[in-house]
Amino acid sequence: MVKRKITITIDEKILKNVDAIIDRLYIRNRSQAIEHLVEKTLSEEKKAVILATGPGEFLRIGKNEYRPTAKIQGNTLIEITIRNLKDSGFKEVFIIGEQAVLTAIFQHVGDGIRYGVKIRYIEDINPPGTAASLRLLKGEIKNTFLVIFGDIFIKAADIKRLWKHHFMHKGTATLMVSSSHLILGGSKIPIKKSPLVIEGNSVVKFFPKSQKPIKNLADSSIIFSSAFVAEPEILEYAGHWLENDIFPKLAEKGLLYSYLSSEEYVHIHSKEDIKFAQALL
Repeated sequence: MVKRKITITIDEKILKNVDAIIDRLYIRNRSQAIEHLVEKTLSEEKKAVILATGPGEFLRIGKNEYRPTAKIQGNTLIEITIRNLKDSGFKEVFIIGEQAVLTAIFQHVGDGIRYGVKIRYIEDINPPGTAASLRLLKGEIKNTFLVIFGDIFIKAADIKRLWKHHFMHKGTATLMVSSSHLILGGSKIPIKKSPLVIEGNSVVKFFPKSQKPIKNLADSSIIFSSAFVAEPEILEYAGHWLENDIFPKLAEKGLLYSYLSSEEYVHIHSKEDIKFAQALL
């Protein structure tokens, strides 16, 4: 983790309270105590974004069912995702999508109170792309945040590791990536992704999204897993699409990093893909 030496002035009484939490075991000194307290405070403001974007008809998998509301062993995908976010320490969740999709999601998770989170709904009218949808949060997001696509099933453990990994470098964004053979789903509607070029943890080349199905890629290909952590400045970049416009620019500037996951995850593009998520529960 990148650390920087700073000088601060603290009230003497506050400093005594800081020193009181030094246990010489987990918190060995004053610097670690201050870092612990700051990290704890910031964790209470952790925000996540679920991108349930795209035309409602494209996301529909049944008469009144969309990809995020697909039923997986008695729970919807969106419910599982919200619980995983809560277990990962997130307190506020923004869900972006068209009105019909947001209405369906609201019927299942409401305002999030029963899950221990605050859910805010952002309507996306005629979205030109994922990056444009994300920019609807300019002014709302002021600190590091997580983004997860609304049609994927991933485990809470991966979310926690991705978040932690982001703070080990100075990049604008950290993508969760994995080998193409670990990505499940796409039974009827193919998953389309492009391989990345990675050196160490740095993404040195992000190719625009391929129009070819993922099954055509070599099993050793490393691809973006539809979840990432970013700094608010990513919202200042122009372009319609994250994968076609924003991520390639960040890679060129040396501001795009990766967290390589060894876990399987699922894209739910149709009812036929639900069985893959059920197997991972």
